Amino acid sequence: MRAALGQFNAVVGDLAGNAEKMCEIYAQAVRSDVDLLVFPELAVCGYPPEDLLHKKHFLTDCSLTLDKLAADCPKKTMIVGFAESYQENNYNSAAVLQDGRISKIYRKAQLPNYGVFDERRYFLPGNEPVVINVGGLNVAVTICADIWEMEWLINFLRDAGQIQMILNISASPFHIGKIKKRQEIVSRCAKEFNCAVAYCNLVGGQDELIFDGRSMFADSNGKIIAKARAFDEDLLIADIIPTTDGTVQVEPMQTAAPQPGDLADEIYQALVLGTRDYVGKNGFTKVLLGLSGGIDSSVTAAIAVAALSAENVVGLTMPSKFNSPETIGDAQKLARNLGIEFLTIPIEPILEQFDEALKTVRGWNSEGIAYENLQARIRGSILMSLSNQFGSMVLTTGNKSETAVGYATLYGDTAGGFAVIKDVPKTMVYTLAEHINKISGRQIIPAAVLTRPPSAELKPDQKDSDSLPDYDLLDKILKGYVEEDKSAQQLVELGLSRDVVLRVIRMVDRNEYKRRQSPPGVRITPKAFGKDRRLPITNRYGSCKQ
Repeated sequence: MRAALGQFNAVVGDLAGNAEKMCEIYAQAVRSDVDLLVFPELAVCGYPPEDLLHKKHFLTDCSLTLDKLAADCPKKTMIVGFAESYQENNYNSAAVLQDGRISKIYRKAQLPNYGVFDERRYFLPGNEPVVINVGGLNVAVTICADIWEMEWLINFLRDAGQIQMILNISASPFHIGKIKKRQEIVSRCAKEFNCAVAYCNLVGGQDELIFDGRSMFADSNGKIIAKARAFDEDLLIADIIPTTDGTVQVEPMQTAAPQPGDLADEIYQALVLGTRDYVGKNGFTKVLLGLSGGIDSSVTAAIAVAALSAENVVGLTMPSKFNSPETIGDAQKLARNLGIEFLTIPIEPILEQFDEALKTVRGWNSEGIAYENLQARIRGSILMSLSNQFGSMVLTTGNKSETAVGYATLYGDTAGGFAVIKDVPKTMVYTLAEHINKISGRQIIPAAVLTRPPSAELKPDQKDSDSLPDYDLLDKILKGYVEEDKSAQQLVELGLSRDVVLRVIRMVDRNEYKRRQSPPGVRITPKAFGKDRRLPITNRYGSCKQ
């Protein structure tokens, strides 16, 4: 039996567009003489559709789209994920399409409800297995989390008879280390059931989530035999061959797809895909961002160019009296290296006028933190004004370390439409900069940007280290507190300074209001700010006492 996994970039809510893509993939599968064509979880409507699922007409349209897809693609057996309304209940379902109609429906039984997942908010669990016969092979249909609960799955399929392949359609979001876990799950499933496993994953960016594809086949020994492309659409085809000794072989029809070379490459590809899809799927073609001559804006600009091409990226330098000639020069050099349009709008005259106006208010201090933040807010206003005039999306350039502790100005450098490196710790930003230069084969990001101590340049001789711990230490604390939910005491027991730990935790806790008002950004870690971590803004629980 020849099976094909059609991982494609679905757009949430674009029912007709998603169906059209599936029809194109279907035509390709027909030319390859495929017996079974598989599409990802909720392929018809995209994942996650969130509260669109509360609209009955949306669910009706999903069903009508599925019916038309079945009629348009009658020659092969297809498995298609869709959102189903059945007997006044909603289900995350997989339709079996045969002979131009829906022949069977499997309803997802294991509904994840943690982190970025809210499936119990929208769906009821199914309770009936579905096994189909294709090309003489028995194929059990499952959806995503169903195969992550192995003991449950063994019991669920206990009476299903001999199974030659378990099929799993998925919308599994990317984060660092996720692919290793997925491969372990697929491999274990294959060995437990002594059958092949076909795992079809979604690809593409949806708001802050990235789906990395990497659909795969495993044989009955649990060996991953073939894997589809990472962060790109692909059609992965393999022959599933039962043997006389009871095992199931998998013979791929293509050569191995290229995979990310290392962690930095994986993160880079995720950021590029996330930026491209967020901008494009929301109807924008061009972006603009402030270029400070620092590491964060340099990396953000390079990712934007990789995602959208140089002609669609505009960089602005907006110097004040506190910006050094070196950083201004590095911003210009970066723009030249990237081949992007580069504008200079000095803010000193505007800053002076604001300052004079504010001096009419008793107590205004032209040398305090409010004066520093005023500069950032002027820059934010300039960027948003140009966005408004020319219809370009503003990319913000703050990293996860700064976002965590509130080292950013609300309505200043947080102003924009998308935060490309919002979930990237500062230490990883440097690694990404080196990776960008490496894959470019030249010094795209100037060497001085990588070696100069980071500074907001909002007052004379300012350095980030004046306000924050060294980033190596800060990122260790943030990983423990934000991503691993460790208490202050647990972090101290790991050998970290109590005073620094308490100081950092206080900064994280009191800046929730800033994060709530900041734009979304690409999720690359197991716990990002946003859907992953939802804390009340008004909150008197003393985290430092934990």
